[in-house]
Amino acid sequence: MIKFDLIVVGAGNLGTFHAFHALNQGKKVLLIEKDSQPMEATVRNFGQVVPSGQALDTWFEYGRTSLAIYKEIQAKTDITARQKGSYYYASDDNEMQLLEEARELFKIRNYPAQLLNRKACYERHSLLNNDYYKGGLYFSEEVSVEPRTMVHRVREMLIHDFDLTYLNNTTAINCEVRNGICIIHCADGKQFHAEKIAICNGRDMKILFPELFNESGMKISKLNMMSTFPQKGLKLEGNILSGLSIRRYDSFKSCPSYALLTTPEWQKLYQEWGIHILFKQALDGSIIVGDSHEYAPVNESANFDFGIEMHINDLILKEARRMMKLPDWRIQNYWAGYYAQTSDGGIFEHQIENKIYIATGIGGKGMTTAPGYSKKRIADIFEQ
Repeated sequence: MIKFDLIVVGAGNLGTFHAFHALNQGKKVLLIEKDSQPMEATVRNFGQVVPSGQALDTWFEYGRTSLAIYKEIQAKTDITARQKGSYYYASDDNEMQLLEEARELFKIRNYPAQLLNRKACYERHSLLNNDYYKGGLYFSEEVSVEPRTMVHRVREMLIHDFDLTYLNNTTAINCEVRNGICIIHCADGKQFHAEKIAICNGRDMKILFPELFNESGMKISKLNMMSTFPQKGLKLEGNILSGLSIRRYDSFKSCPSYALLTTPEWQKLYQEWGIHILFKQALDGSIIVGDSHEYAPVNESANFDFGIEMHINDLILKEARRMMKLPDWRIQNYWAGYYAQTSDGGIFEHQIENKIYIATGIGGKGMTTAPGYSKKRIADIFEQ
């Protein structure tokens, strides 16, 4: 019987980086994935790694640690991480005031942030519509990745360089602690034993702990995203975020002027659907555009319409066109992403007998913060 130091359930970003940090401690790790490969929030996002948008008193530091981890791995093997920075463009004077205040908050934290005047904004992104932007804020340290590629390359590195044991198409249906040993029972009848178990399988946590999941108070968020056809000859550098992003992201809520911010009448519909505008160019030249946020309690998520809400996409495209003049606005793909998140914007943690450790509901910040958060979580699990 093979006994592992740690079994991780869920091979998305959170689970993969739990495995990464445990392996770096010399632990013997089994990573289990119910599908042929991760297919939920980890691969259905922008691939923007933006600590600048995270709550400054908590998740920002996890994001900064994550940046260092991505860059460390990229230096050894190509996981598609490229450091082109993040750009926030203010569409009115109030948003510009927030950018100026945010620069000072990041300066205190020794995190590089550069204010951009209108001329500098145009020089960085000449496709910005001239009547949209008042100025910008640039974070040079931040990176972007290809979400449908990155986590797979990290996993392959762990398999080849750290002897990770990986089982896909394997559904864990029960886990228990018996005589101090953790046991995972799988749908195919197999059992695996370990000293500890980490449950990092997002909203699929309900398979193993349905009552705990339904009582967690978490919500499920549905996001609408889209991508254009490849833009011939166009290079749109970095992560590009809008005035609506400035109004939405947690870091800017720490700015003194945030409490004085008012919502223009036209923005109320955007606020209702949780819409803010992001752009990122994928390696194939297409532009990813989005996104929106609809919410439902975890025990009512089946009420989400399974289709793509085109009236929401129309709103996204209307504001995206107001911000940017792309050469080709034809859309080649629409898709919806889903993730679990806590009501306070943190993460759902639970442990059983100091043996089974649940971490889920990281929300939309998983790409930015999962590597850094997982480092702390593994240290807690093994008490180092």
